[in-house]
Amino acid sequence: MADVDDFFHRLDPDLCVVTAVAGGERAGCLVGFASQCSIRPPRFALWLSKANHTYRVARAAHCLAVHLLTPEQRDLAVLFGGETGDEVDKFARVGWSEGPGGAAVLTGAAAWLVGEILHRTDGGDHVGFVLEPLGWGQGPAGPLLRLSGALPIAPGHPAE
Repeated sequence: MADVDDFFHRLDPDLCVVTAVAGGERAGCLVGFASQCSIRPPRFALWLSKANHTYRVARAAHCLAVHLLTPEQRDLAVLFGGETGDEVDKFARVGWSEGPGGAAVLTGAAAWLVGEILHRTDGGDHVGFVLEPLGWGQGPAGPLLRLSGALPIAPGHPAE
């Protein structure tokens, strides 16, 4: 039987930047585990690494913002995936505004969705967040940044 990693390595998911705001603190990270998870009612689920600064902020957050990126926005993927909020204020380097529920919405994302956190589910080294959409918007059209287009961004958070 082939190693299960052989299966996972064939996947090439769209990447997104997830931002969280709680207790006067903002955080954001690059996420590869995210998808629509219900049609009626509409729901979106994403998974945050427990080693990530964004996860620590998201634990106390009421809502999260999910941002889709185009390949031309790879610089945002590098910032939010290759730096850690434990050391860098990522929001000082990008345009953003307050969105629904007080979420931090990145200016110029290909699309964004703010969702209220309905459920949190422990999945091992990641925690799943199920979101109910509160608001959304569109930016530049075009194909989305995929995992293969973001390699090799070294994770900014400590090794898991």
